[in-house]
Amino acid sequence: MQRDTAFKAPIYLNVYDLTTLNNYLYWFGLGIFHSAVEINGIEYAYGAHDMPTSGIFQVEPRSCPGFIFRRSILLGTTELNPVELWDVLDELASQYTGDSYNLLTKNCNHFTNDLCARLTKRPSPAWVNRLASLGAFCSCVLPESLQVTAVQHSLEYHSSSDLQSPADNSDEDVLLLAPARGGL
Repeated sequence: MQRDTAFKAPIYLNVYDLTTLNNYLYWFGLGIFHSAVEINGIEYAYGAHDMPTSGIFQVEPRSCPGFIFRRSILLGTTELNPVELWDVLDELASQYTGDSYNLLTKNCNHFTNDLCARLTKRPSPAWVNRLASLGAFCSCVLPESLQVTAVQHSLEYHSSSDLQSPADNSDEDVLLLAPARGGL
């Protein structure tokens, strides 16, 4: 199968601050960040909820509710067409369920790193998730309450019919991606 090399979509990593302390921590190569991947005018991210369904959601680029946008980083391009991109997201949806979110070992930055690596063959910058990596390394000294804290996203406005696939023209701001083997 020959790939249409005329199709190239830029891949951006959008990074958000979770706290104003990042204004100081950032200069030491640390911070508490949320990240999302922007592709074709849609931003994809991962967050927690209490169900064993996908925690992947989509929002308008650079405006994820509850976070302070810091910067956007061009990581490269992908030659995947929208349907192929959807297949990658669908595969990740079964791995990144809302109830498997863990602040230190499986957070939004782990998701964006995996997605960027699949799309551009490059990981996201290490500083984006450095604090969680350090926390996972030293988890024995962290309080359990900190280890289970999660970036929460509500399911109350979403159903599987809200899913925005490449063929949809939905006006929803925040949508959850359902895994291939189940629905919301």
